[in-house]
Order: sequence, then structure tokens, then C-alpha cells
Amino acid sequence: RVTTMPPSIYKEYFNRDKIREHYNFTKGDTEAPSPSRWVGSSLIVLLCCVIVLENLLVLVSICRNKRLHLAMYVFIGNLAASDLLAGAAFMANTLLSGSTTFSLTPVQWFVREGTAFATLAASVFSLLAIAIERHVAITKVKVYGSDKGCRMVLLIGACWVIAGAVGSLPIMGWNCISDLQDCSTVLPLYSKRYVLFVTTIFTLILAAIVGLYTRIYCVVRSSHAEIASAQTLALLKTVTIVLGAFIVCWLPAFIILLLDASCPVRSCRVLYSANYFFAFAALNSAANPVIYVLRSKDMRGEFLRVLCCAAGGPNGVRKRRSGKAGRPGVPLRTSSSLDKGVVGGGGGGGGGVELATAPLTRECTTSV
Repeated sequence: RVTTMPPSIYKEYFNRDKIREHYNFTKGDTEAPSPSRWVGSSLIVLLCCVIVLENLLVLVSICRNKRLHLAMYVFIGNLAASDLLAGAAFMANTLLSGSTTFSLTPVQWFVREGTAFATLAASVFSLLAIAIERHVAITKVKVYGSDKGCRMVLLIGACWVIAGAVGSLPIMGWNCISDLQDCSTVLPLYSKRYVLFVTTIFTLILAAIVGLYTRIYCVVRSSHAEIASAQTLALLKTVTIVLGAFIVCWLPAFIILLLDASCPVRSCRVLYSANYFFAFAALNSAANPVIYVLRSKDMRGEFLRVLCCAAGGPNGVRKRRSGKAGRPGVPLRTSSSLDKGVVGGGGGGGGGVELATAPLTRECTTSV
């Protein structure tokens, strides 16, 4: 007796008809792009350009200034790199959406969506890595020893490996090509179970960041009663900005993903406008550079010098070199004193408040 094996889902990865089949099943007949949709797409592309330029300036600032070649700023640079790639990926995703979607094969569609998922996940995981680094720096007496480089490599490497794994799960087989009833409305080739999994991961990350900063708050407050007030106020201000930005930007997207995982097909019309909620979540990548530039004096100064050089050309470069801030040979703070003074980063801001600028805080850094 001849038995037939079920066809592999990978054989459907190059079948363009699958894209239209899944979109018609989850969204109904597709309509011609309206003027409002073109305007929305243009604004999203503009936002992505801002994200790319902002984070590129941050990366250039960190590379140019040797005072920023320290552990905390390495993590900020990693966050800026992930946010930059997230902006570029979301821009490409927007440009390849609409009617262009139906000219893609499923494997191209998975690459389009998976890249956006992976880069956004890398940004979120980078925020968690910064929170972990701050927790280790604050809770250990010897902040940086021989394991500094190893810890940095492990944390940064883990960010990208895990983010890449999360983004590649659908193309590896966790999709709904063989089961239309399990298809997401927002992402018609993704399984609802995968969407719920991603939402759960991001929620756990948020909970972990809150827990880490709560622990940092407790450690700082219990260090010295005479300086607890100054440090506590500064720390709480940074954590409030960081976590507030994360929650404000990502909460609508979380709600949309939860609705997508729970709503029957075509029953939640709001899911058809999900792109705007993801665009709002992408604002987090634009807000990160603003937050940690405003909270770090060194970063802010170098950021402005890069802008001046870009605007003034060679004259701006000569002016920077003749200024006091750019003099070679200026004594630099040690990595331990600066990194202990920089508290913050995570959740949605990445940066921190430079507590080292306050005399009371400098006394505290020897004992925390």
C-alpha cells in the first residue's frame, strides 16, 4: 500500500498565492490604498529617518570621544545600534507594505516581518542589558574587575542572539501556513500562539526591568542615610522617565497583540490599523537618544559638538579642537567612578543620570 506524506510547509514558502490567500482570509478583500494611508506611511518613513539619524549621531559621538569609551556608554552604543537597525527595518517594512505585499513570496514576507521583529526585540533586550549592568555596578563593591569585558560581551551577545532567535521562529516553522484558523490578523502568516509568546516575553522583560530598578533603589537608599535623599530623588527621576517612556510607547502595541491573539478572525476592526500602534511603539527608539543625551552631560556635549562639526565643516572641527572640552591630555575619570555615577538606563530610555556630578554622590560611590 502506498502512503502519502503530508506536504512540507517549506514547499509553500515560494508560492506567492499563499500571501493573498492568508490576507483575504484574515482581512477580507483588499482595497486600494486611500490617501490617508499614503499620508500615514509617509509619516512613518519620516519617523524612521529621524530614528536612524538620531542613533547614528549617538554612535558617532561615542566613537569620537575617548571619555565615552566606558562600559556604560558601550551599552548605550549597543542600544543606539539596535534602535538604528529597528528604524531602518521598520522603514523597509513600510515601503514594502500595501500592494507590494502581494508581489512577495512567503519567505520574503517572513524576512520582512522577522527583521523588524528581531531589531525591535534587540532594542528591548538592550534596555534589559543596561538595567542588568546598572544592577551589577550598584550592588557590587568592586564594580569592574577582570570579568568586566566578559560580562559586557555576554550581555551584548545575548541581546542579539536571543533577538535573532525570536525573530526567526516563524520562518523556521512556527507559522500558520498549514492552518488558516490559527493565523494572526495583524500578521496573516504568523501563528496567534507566536504572537502571544512574543507579547509574554516583552511583558516579562518589563517586569524584570521594574524589579531590577526596585532593587537598585533599595540598595542606594540603604547605603547611607545622609545621602539617601539626593541619590534617591535622582534615581527615581531617571527610573520614572525610563520606565514611563517604555510603558507609554509599548502599551498600545501590547494591547493590540493581545487582542490579535484572542479575537476571532475579522471580529476586531481595530486590528486593521495595527501599523499605527507599532509606529507609536517605534517612538521609543526615537526617545531613547533624547533621554540619555539629556541625562548625561558628557554625551550631551559630544552630541552637540558632532552636530556643530556637521554643520560647520572644517571650521567646526578646528573650533572643537581649540576648545577646552576637546583638549588632549585632559585627566579622565576612571571607569569605576564614572560608571558608578551613571545610574539609569533601561526600559525605554537607556541612559542615566550622572550622579558623579554631585559631591555627596562621589562620596557614596566608594561604598556602594
